[in-house]
This record gives sequence, structure tokens and C-alpha cells, in this order.
Amino acid sequence: MSSSTAPSGLSSPAGTAPLSLCAREPHVPADRLVAEMVPPPRFDAVRFATYLPDPDQPSQAEAVRVLEDFAAGLGGTSPAGSGRRGFFGFGRNRGNGRGKAAKGGVSGPRGIYLDGGYGVGKTHLLASLWHATDAEPSRKAFGTFVELTNLVGALGFQKTVETLSGHRLLCIDEFELDDPGDTVLVSTLLGRLVDEGVALAATSNTLPGKLGEGRFAAADFLREIQGLAAHFRTLRIDGEDYRHRGLPQAPAPYSDEQVTAAAHTTAGASLDDFSDLLEHLAKVHPSRYGALTEGVAAVCLTGVRPVPDQSTALRLVVLADRLYDREVPVLASGVPFDRLFSEEMLKGGYRKKYFRAISRLTALARDAKGLVEAE
Repeated sequence: MSSSTAPSGLSSPAGTAPLSLCAREPHVPADRLVAEMVPPPRFDAVRFATYLPDPDQPSQAEAVRVLEDFAAGLGGTSPAGSGRRGFFGFGRNRGNGRGKAAKGGVSGPRGIYLDGGYGVGKTHLLASLWHATDAEPSRKAFGTFVELTNLVGALGFQKTVETLSGHRLLCIDEFELDDPGDTVLVSTLLGRLVDEGVALAATSNTLPGKLGEGRFAAADFLREIQGLAAHFRTLRIDGEDYRHRGLPQAPAPYSDEQVTAAAHTTAGASLDDFSDLLEHLAKVHPSRYGALTEGVAAVCLTGVRPVPDQSTALRLVVLADRLYDREVPVLASGVPFDRLFSEEMLKGGYRKKYFRAISRLTALARDAKGLVEAE
């Protein structure tokens, strides 16, 4: 990250002035966007073996088995003694080394879509697939839908095709279905990549107005990607939000004084007023939110209040995702995180994004509890 205003002491000793996210104006070069298309820190060490299927949800264990087969077909390693071949025939006709079927070779689906509610471990499984695929990191990519559209914006469409066409696997987390223009853009890009032999794996958010019981709708995904639908096999993953399964309730918000004191005694912590941070997020492109939080050990926020409008709420969702990816604890005063979004927002078309943000921020608030205890 580069910024003319960001403090340089990312790991300053406890007792010094905390950092401020509002003082940061990160710039992310295009080549860095490509290099950083890998699983985020939270999912750097995950593997299929570390995914703990809920015994009451057999679809979870089945998803692991299918994805292991899929990785094996792309050149990954199947479990010892399984003798498995590529699930979609990927284990054959890979003469060009990229997983592209030779002409006249095996045809059929070239991707997997993970369909499930928030907190069932879809990102864990998607990252595990990336890790299990036997290819150099430069020949497999992992990113969110937003990161992929940002890459197209930075490189241009044709250059993005050229950059990713040599990859064996492209994993797309949180495929956005609520922007028709971006959906068509990415669908066209994926069609070109499939033609080049790139295998795909994706999770997605639901379309606006599609409510349901916390599920992402596979039918919506397959319909919106239109001609690409035939390239995907859907894996349904049932279950409850693992982030709160059997865990105590998240800690209540602290006082402004407690949050401020913890920020001053925690090395690398940031401290910002919540309203000021929301205003600053409007000035920073969401593709840079990861860079905005780079090197921050904990985020301390005072005066948390319900977000005023949907645009602000959606920016906060992206920030929550980047903080969760990077395992950055969040210590806050003000209203509890389950009151960030209005009832109208929680009943609207983006409800699943908001519930995911609440779930992730609650988990990060639980992680931050020790900061106050240490202080």
C-alpha cells in the first residue's frame, strides 16, 4: 500500500498514537491486483482436512468429496488410496498442461458452483480447492467478484483475458448478481476463459428481491450467467452459520473510553469515529479496502450507529468482508452490530449481504474482547 497520508509506523509500540483509517488513501497498481489474487490470510492455511462437516448436514461431507475429485482432475492430489480420477473428466486430455481438453476430448461442465447460506463454509471450501489444485500460484487465481471486475477495469477486458487464460483454475467468491452490467461483463469474461480451458469455481450472492431462508439461489446464478450455465455443476451445502454454532453471544459494545484506551495500548491498532469512517469509505474505491486495512492489527471504532442509507451500507459490507478475510478484530462502542442495518434493509434485496456482514463483524467483535481485558 502507498499513501501520502498514512502513518508509517504500522507496528508502533503500545502507548503511542493509534493509526487512523481515515488518514489513508491507498493506491493499488494493476500488477498488484493480479499478484494478490490468492486466498486471503484467513483462508491461507485452510484445507479440505480442516473443514469440519456438520454430522447433521450430509451435504457438507459430500461437498468435500466432490471438490477433492475436482481438484484431482485439475492435477491436485486425491486422498491416499482413493484412486479417483477427475470428476468432470479433467484427469484426461490435459496435453497442454492447463487443464484444457484437447479437441475431440472430454466435454462437459468445467466448473462448480457452491450453493448455500452464509456461514456454511463455502469460502473455506473454495480456498481449499485452490490450495489442493496442483499448479503454480501464478497459474491459479482466487478473488471476489468485486476484485475481478476491478481487474478488468485496471487492465482492460482483452488484457484480462490474456492474463488469466493461462490459468488452470479461477475461483470467484461472492459472485455479485445485483448489478446486471457487471454480471454480463464477467459472464462474457468467463466464457472466454472457458474457451481457453480454464476451470471455474464460484459462490454467489442472491439477486435483489430474492429472499428465501438465508440461501443463495443457484437458479438465479445459473440464469444470470446465461450461456455459461452448462459449464457449472451445482453443489448444495446445507447448514447453519458456523461462526455462531455453539459459541457464546458476542460481547456488548464497550464505552468510548474503553475503546480509546485499548487503541492506545494495542500495537498497530487504528482508532476512528464510525461516522467519519463511513464518510471516508465513500472516497475510497471498494477495491482498495483491503489495502486500506493493510498492516492494521485491530480496528477500534467509537460511536457506532445505524448506517444512514443503502449505498453506505453496501460499502460497509465490503469493509467487513476485507476485515474478516484478514482476521482483524473489531472493537467498538455505540450500538451493537446487529443494529447496524434497518429493518427495511434486512427485509430487502441485499438482506443476505447485511446478514453476512453482521455475522462476520460479530465474530470479529468476539475476537476483540481480549483487547479490553488486556488493557
